[in-house]
Amino acid sequence: MPELPEVELVVQGLAQLLKGRSIRSGALYREKLAPGVSPQKFERTFHQRDIIAITRRGKHILFELSGGKTLITHLRMSGTFQVLQPRHENPKFTHAEFILDNDDRLVFSDQRHFGYMNIVESDELGHAPELNKLAPEPFSSDFSRPYLAKVLKSSRRKIKEFLLDQTKVCGLGNIYASEALYLSRVHPLKPSCEISTIKANRLHASIIKVLSDSLDFGAGMEIDPLNLDSRYFGGDYEGEWYVYDREGLPCRRCEAPIRRIIQGSRSSYFCSRCQRK
Repeated sequence: MPELPEVELVVQGLAQLLKGRSIRSGALYREKLAPGVSPQKFERTFHQRDIIAITRRGKHILFELSGGKTLITHLRMSGTFQVLQPRHENPKFTHAEFILDNDDRLVFSDQRHFGYMNIVESDELGHAPELNKLAPEPFSSDFSRPYLAKVLKSSRRKIKEFLLDQTKVCGLGNIYASEALYLSRVHPLKPSCEISTIKANRLHASIIKVLSDSLDFGAGMEIDPLNLDSRYFGGDYEGEWYVYDREGLPCRRCEAPIRRIIQGSRSSYFCSRCQRK
């Protein structure tokens, strides 16, 4: 599932391609994509709407529209946006389509059918159920060292599982949680409440670093209107990972083999020498 850097890359691409554009009409082809929003309401909502801004909150993409509406989208496992010219056909698994003022189309396709959309009032965005319990953004002042130390002490969950909880730390997924734990020398099975203040501060810095480094890498990628998915997540960066997907390969610090364990049905990668429990 895409994590914060991947979603941010999609947001930046959409914002660049759709800057100054308007939506003439919208169509919902798979009703379960937007639970609680009928195809008729979907069509009415996107009739003659200007795109004011495209931003992100956590792993959610936010389309702010004229008339006080905001479209919330989560890509989940395989959701993809494409900006298509009239000569292009819609992809096989197109679940929503938006006709733009220049006759191009913004389409959302999702082969695995896990993507999600919702329409909310813009002035009530902070109360939307998708967003109202999210932790502070990692690059915001609210995500401070004292904040992280406090929430760590409040939980007995294993730290790797804790970092995946979007109500505690926003934007991290399996890859960046493993990477941040490696940099901070914290074992993925260590209970959150047992992490010292020194290691909590180190973990805070590591979270910021792995996300910043990934965003810097993604900033140099070309925008492809036909493939606005989480391309970056697809493996372009895999040669740079510290531990993720490197089971059996030597640790970049000590050359001990990287280990893999299963936590909550997901793989956790770590160095047993650098990350002692």
